[in-house]
Amino acid sequence: MNQHVYLVDDDEAIRDSLGWLFQSRGVDCRAFASAEDFLAACDGGLSGCLLLDIRMDGMSGPELFDLLRARGCTLPVIFLTGHGDVPMAVSALKKGAFDFVEKPCNDNELVNRVLEALSLEASQRAASSTADSVNHRLAALTTRERQVMELVLAGKFNKVIADELQISMRTVEVHRANLFEKMGVKTAVELAGLLTGKR
Repeated sequence: MNQHVYLVDDDEAIRDSLGWLFQSRGVDCRAFASAEDFLAACDGGLSGCLLLDIRMDGMSGPELFDLLRARGCTLPVIFLTGHGDVPMAVSALKKGAFDFVEKPCNDNELVNRVLEALSLEASQRAASSTADSVNHRLAALTTRERQVMELVLAGKFNKVIADELQISMRTVEVHRANLFEKMGVKTAVELAGLLTGKR
């Protein structure tokens, strides 16, 4: 999924100048004149970073931020603030905003913070995708394969597993091979690493 910077600011001059700035740095920027315009155009499936003005006509930046979080949107949000808006921006940080930048801002500093936010969002999405993939693989295991997996993860040898589950060593080997194949691993250490990374 391609990442975008979503810029929401009711000042046309700022939208134009920041849009040009991001374009010049090879970052795709989509600009919106209001929170309402952004919501109408971007409902779900977003990837990237949200650059959000605090004070706007209609819905304010913090109101949009709260609404997006209530909807489960985890895009990193950087607030653009005027001098008097810093307390509001600090409050947003406590609620999980990525950062705030005071206007007028240093172009390089702003782009660098946005690039950091994009990097964070990409790694969060990759981690979420990995967790989904692991959950999907776990769901494909049979009850017996799950039992074998728990004992393998506990560091038990095939003979001990066979005794505990009251099945033959050969059956344990078959279940273990099926388990490793379904989970996409070759060793117990890889399996443990995969499941640890999921959490």
